[in-house]
Amino acid sequence: MRDSNKLILLVVMAFAICALFLGKGLTPENYQFFLSRRIPKVLAIILSAMAIASSSLIFQTITANRILTPSILGFDYLYVMIQVILVAAFGGFSTIIIDTKMNFLFATCIMIVCAMTLFHFYFKGRQRNIFTLLLIGVVLSGLFSSVTSFFTMVIDPDEFTYIQGSMFASFNNINAELVYWCTIPLVACCTYLFKIANKLDVMWLGVDNAKSLGVDTHKLTMQVMFIITVMVSISTALTGPVLFFGLIVVALTRQLFSRFQHRFLLFATAILSIVLLAGGQWVVENLFDFDTTISVIINFLGGGYFLFLLMKYKFD
Repeated sequence: MRDSNKLILLVVMAFAICALFLGKGLTPENYQFFLSRRIPKVLAIILSAMAIASSSLIFQTITANRILTPSILGFDYLYVMIQVILVAAFGGFSTIIIDTKMNFLFATCIMIVCAMTLFHFYFKGRQRNIFTLLLIGVVLSGLFSSVTSFFTMVIDPDEFTYIQGSMFASFNNINAELVYWCTIPLVACCTYLFKIANKLDVMWLGVDNAKSLGVDTHKLTMQVMFIITVMVSISTALTGPVLFFGLIVVALTRQLFSRFQHRFLLFATAILSIVLLAGGQWVVENLFDFDTTISVIINFLGGGYFLFLLMKYKFD
């Protein structure tokens, strides 16, 4: 089957699953109530899926490695740690916690500063390899988790409820105001990625070849890392950390499609991500009756898949 036909099929599946989410059990008497709750939920799934898929794809392009994602390097846990520290510092009833837009902007700005500082020094060096990045990811994830655990034990138990939703991936308590507001920065990020897609295609050839073709690789890397940080903030703020989902989606996209152009891959990974995330959530709600969560399934399957890819690329 041609790539274009596969993509059309995925688009139809995405629309069908979203329609199933929205339309199940609606009647003329209850549609207003259910749609008011389901529309933000479906939109949050779509936005999170797009953010996770796009950020993972371009992160692999910049790092020239197909098994790394921002989540593996602890970006999600950095956002959660910031939320815990904000509650510990200002209290659960402070404006910076209650005002979701201000909270998102403040946490995102801190993440951008931390990420840009880290990758400025990493990509500035000449010797870069997968094991260095994996080591950085393990250390940072452990550090962020330890700091988060420490502050969750010292804060007031009543204030813990304000950050509990950020610590685990969930689509059941979606903040509708934040969902609609996050649409603006995500659309801006995706638009910019499509604009620089040609430069990202050149990055597939390697840093040296990209430089010889006139691409300012360091500048492009910093721009892309800025976009990735914003996207990770959006996905984590809406649904919580989902560790291996980006890895699964990007790897499956490369298996399904033979094209390498980023404009095509960005759209394809986003659609596939919507299908998997929305379909998985529907299965959790309707087949498992909420006995488990989508994050448990993703981490279980994704962890094994990550080990498989790590061994595959090591011995290939």
